[in-house]
Amino acid sequence: MLPQRSRLSVLVFLLPPLALYGIAVLLPIFQSLFLSFFDWDGISPMLFVGFENYIRMFTGDTVFWIAFRNTLGYVVICLVLQLGGALIVASLLTLLRRGREVVKTLYILPAVISTVAIAFLFQRIYSLDPEGLINQVLEFIGLGNLQNAWLSDVGTVLAAVSVPEGWRFTGLYMLIIYAALLAVPAELEEAAKLDGASWWQTFWRIRFPYIRPVWITTTIIATTNALRGFDIPYLLTNGGPGQSSELLTTYMYKTAFTSTNYGYASTISVFVVVECLVAVGLIFLLLRRKADA
Repeated sequence: MLPQRSRLSVLVFLLPPLALYGIAVLLPIFQSLFLSFFDWDGISPMLFVGFENYIRMFTGDTVFWIAFRNTLGYVVICLVLQLGGALIVASLLTLLRRGREVVKTLYILPAVISTVAIAFLFQRIYSLDPEGLINQVLEFIGLGNLQNAWLSDVGTVLAAVSVPEGWRFTGLYMLIIYAALLAVPAELEEAAKLDGASWWQTFWRIRFPYIRPVWITTTIIATTNALRGFDIPYLLTNGGPGQSSELLTTYMYKTAFTSTNYGYASTISVFVVVECLVAVGLIFLLLRRKADA
């Protein structure tokens, strides 16, 4: 639909970012795919093993499946906190008459704090000796028997490493959803109120369908970010105790840089990429189907 000169201009401006994307993103993915067919320690000559790494990953590596299960749990907790919290806060912000900017700033603040600082902060919050914030609150309200070493208990550690990640990005997604809610035509909501619709009916029948495209995009961003989550779980527990908080990303990192098995680590990285692509496809399929229903 553009004239020839305009198409050429668009192409000229698109080439640099596309080239940068290809070098920084696509090339490493293809390199990982290539390395996944080899046994290589980073120094010795590479030994071609074909699909042996993939067979080992799917049939002979129990740690991989533990990490995969933990990753799914990690993603679920992060999405509930990030998307659920973001939607609730964004909806409440539309009702707030004063102090909106202060609230938005406070919620977005964790996203700009150093990851290391967040990890150390939550180490202190979860601490049992000396008592961290959670255990102090439990003691104060008379539930001292529930005090726990949250990062050392195999029953709580996965949730404990997931909460900081969920808390960290809730404000970012809140801003995206809040901007989408502001774009909902006020006359539609006013018409619904005149027809006697409740707040929930107005939200579910008018607001949410209107922001559905933004919700789909936000869900995809949050899901892929959670599937690639690494820094906070690694800093808090390094996958421990045992493999109770081991994620695919932490397992991949340790396989590459601790065990120096770059071929097998590349196999895991390929799986992570495929996992993200499958997740994006499922999100589109499920949410689009609900939109069409």
